[in-house]
Amino acid sequence: MKIMLAIILICLAALTAVVWGESRLYRDRWVYVSTDLDSDQELERAEGIARTAGEHGLNGMLLSAGFDSMDLKSPEFLARLARLKVTCDQAHVEIIPAGFGVGYGGGVMSHDKNLAAGQPVRGALFLAEEHEAKFHADPPVKIANGDFEQSQGDLPAGFTAHGARATLDRTVAHSGKASVRFEDFSGPEGDVYIAQSLRVHPYRCYRLRAWVKTEGAGPRMAIHLVAHAADGRGLSYMEPPLPETSDWHELTWGFNSWYADRVEVRAGVSDGKRGKVWIDDLAIEEVGLTNLLQRPGTPVTVRNEKTGEAYQEGHDFAPLADPQLDFAWDHEGPAIHLLPGGRIHAGDRLRVDYFHGTTIYRDQTTLDMSEPAVYEVWRRQIPLIEKCLAPKKYFLSMDEVRVGGFCDACKRRHLSMAEILGDCVTRQFQMIRAANPQAEVYVWSDMFDPNHNARDKYYLIDGSFEGTWEHIPKDLVMACWYYEKRDLSLPFFSKLGHRTLAGSYYDADDLDNPKGWLESLDRTQGAAGIMYTTWENKYRLLPAFGDLVSKR
Repeated sequence: MKIMLAIILICLAALTAVVWGESRLYRDRWVYVSTDLDSDQELERAEGIARTAGEHGLNGMLLSAGFDSMDLKSPEFLARLARLKVTCDQAHVEIIPAGFGVGYGGGVMSHDKNLAAGQPVRGALFLAEEHEAKFHADPPVKIANGDFEQSQGDLPAGFTAHGARATLDRTVAHSGKASVRFEDFSGPEGDVYIAQSLRVHPYRCYRLRAWVKTEGAGPRMAIHLVAHAADGRGLSYMEPPLPETSDWHELTWGFNSWYADRVEVRAGVSDGKRGKVWIDDLAIEEVGLTNLLQRPGTPVTVRNEKTGEAYQEGHDFAPLADPQLDFAWDHEGPAIHLLPGGRIHAGDRLRVDYFHGTTIYRDQTTLDMSEPAVYEVWRRQIPLIEKCLAPKKYFLSMDEVRVGGFCDACKRRHLSMAEILGDCVTRQFQMIRAANPQAEVYVWSDMFDPNHNARDKYYLIDGSFEGTWEHIPKDLVMACWYYEKRDLSLPFFSKLGHRTLAGSYYDADDLDNPKGWLESLDRTQGAAGIMYTTWENKYRLLPAFGDLVSKR
C-alpha cells in the first residue's frame, strides 16, 4: 500500500510540474557537433567540446559526421571516430549519430548524384546535324535593357525597385556606361532588388547571369538572382555570400519555369547592413540538359517534333549524361550524339523531356524520397553505425525537404507529398529498429509541424506537406527548433503523444534563447530535453549553457 501511495504521489508531482511550469532537470542535455573528422586537429576540436560538455552536466553529443556514407569512409576516419567515442565515454557523453537526411542529401549522393530530386523539362528543342543534335532556345527569352543603358529617372528603364535604395550609377559599369548600385539598406532585413516581368515557356530551364561588384559589403550580405511566378511563388533560391570588397565577377543561377508562363526576375541583395553593391549586364537564356538526372524515376524521352516518333537511347542516340553534374548552373548540358544506323537524321527537330537536379541557396541538394536506391544506401549504413558506435539513440536529419514530387517515381505512387514524406521517415524508423529494437529515434520537427514547414506551397514541392504528422510513428521524439513558435509546436506534438526535445539555436551571445525554451519545456508534458545547437561552431557559451540546464 505504501509503495502504491508513493507511486501516486510521484505521478501527481510530475503532473503538477507540467501544469504549473515547475523547473525540471531534463534527461537529454545535448550539444550539437558537425565535423567531417578529416584531421587530427578536427578530432581534437570535437574531443574538447565533449569534455567541456561533460564537465558542465551535458550527457549527449548529437554528432553529424557523414553517417549516410559510412561505407565510403577511410580507415583514418574510422580510427578518429573510435577515439572520439572513447573520449565521449570517459566524459559520460553519449554519441547520438545524425543522418538519414533528404533535404541535405550530400551523404547519399556521394554514392550516386543521380539520386537527387528532379524537376521536369518538357519539349526542349534540339536540332539534329550530321553527328549530333544541339539545344536551341524555343522561344528565345531576353531581359529588356539588361545592360541598364536606358534610364527612367534614377532607375534603369523597364525595371521596378523594391526595398531600400537602388539607383542607376553612371560612373561605375562592367560594360557600357551604367550599372545599378544598391546602398543605404534601411528596408526590412536590408533586402533590396530590381525586378522585371517577362514571358517564358512552362516547364523549361533558364539560366540567369549578372556581373557583381562590391565595396565594404556587410558580413552576411548575399546576392539575390532569382525568379518568381506571377502568383508570387519562388522558382529559384540563390543567396551566395558576397565578398566584402571585390572587382567585377559573374554570377550564374538557374530555375525551372514549372507551371509559369510569366516570371518576375529579381536581382539585388539580402541582409544588407552597410557598403555598396553594383550589378550590371543582367541576362537570361534557356538551357537544355544541364544537370540531367539519369535513374529509373527520371526517364529521358526524345521524339521527332513532326511525327511524334520516339527514339531509343543506345540505338538512335548515345546514352545521355551530364559529365559535370554538380547542380550548379555555370556549365552547358550535353549535346545528343547520333548513332550510325539510327533513325535521327540531319535537319530533324527533336523535342526532349527530361528531369534535372538543382541547388537551393548555397549548397543544398534534395534527395528523391521515392527512388528505392536511396533506401538501399541507408540500409547499408546502419550495421556500420552499430558496429562503430552501438548507439542507444539515432537522429533523423529530415529537415527542410525543399524539392520533390515531380518525377515519375513519385507520381506513380499516387500518394500525397505528406504521405510520401511520412512513409520515408517511417521506413527509416523501421530500418533502425530492425537493427536495434531498443533504439530511441529522434527527428527534426519542422517538416511535421503545421506551425513550421508542414504546409502547402513549400519551396519547389509539387504537392503539399499538410498532414505529414499523421503518417509517422508515435515513438519518434520531435526536436523543435523554431524559437518564436515554441509555445505552439511543443504542445502540438505533446498532444499527439510525441516526446519533445528543444533545439536551442545558439548562434547568439546570451542565454535568453535556452531560458525561453526551458520555460516552454517546463509547461510541456513529455518534454525530454534540450540541446545546444550551433551552425557556426560557436561554443563560447557552452559551459554556461551546461550549467543552466543541468543545475535546475
